[in-house]
Amino acid sequence: MNLYATLILAFALSMDAFAAAIGKGASLHRPHFREAIRTGIIFGLVEACTPLIGWSLGLYASQYIMEWDHWIAFSLLLLLGCRMIIDSFKREPEIAHHATPQRHSLATLVLTAIATSLDAMAIGVGLAFLQVDILHTAMTIGLMTMIMATLGMLIGRYIGPLLGKRAELVGGLVLIAIGFNILFEHLKLFWYAG
Repeated sequence: MNLYATLILAFALSMDAFAAAIGKGASLHRPHFREAIRTGIIFGLVEACTPLIGWSLGLYASQYIMEWDHWIAFSLLLLLGCRMIIDSFKREPEIAHHATPQRHSLATLVLTAIATSLDAMAIGVGLAFLQVDILHTAMTIGLMTMIMATLGMLIGRYIGPLLGKRAELVGGLVLIAIGFNILFEHLKLFWYAG
């Protein structure tokens, strides 16, 4: 996977965190910059670890199913993208209806980060089949997620959950597009080789 594909993948995977951070930012009373950075770091660290876990699980199985790797990566991306799109229409705004705090607890942020990073773990499984440099990819995903979650927190109070839903929709469409690109590239190479 080249640098552009890695950046696009990282951006797409950060959309869940971005959407959640907008909701978290909208639920706080004027979140400070340090709270946004704290949220971004937590989301980024979790998001960087989960593809490594998925990659480790997928690496063991990759030697048995190399012939089907592109179909597996495509299927995972398609399913995750569709799930993100469906979730973007179902998710309710996370705005609190009581007195708004100025900061979220560590447990709340970690649990939210884990929930939004499960897609990255599944992507890690698919990446094992593609034999990419997982450390570079995971660091890129984590850094992009940190940036997007920080931005989400800062703009959450102004834009609110509506943009969060749209961001998740865009993220789902991008994952599907990456899946089709992987499949297209593999089939193109197959046809040229034949």
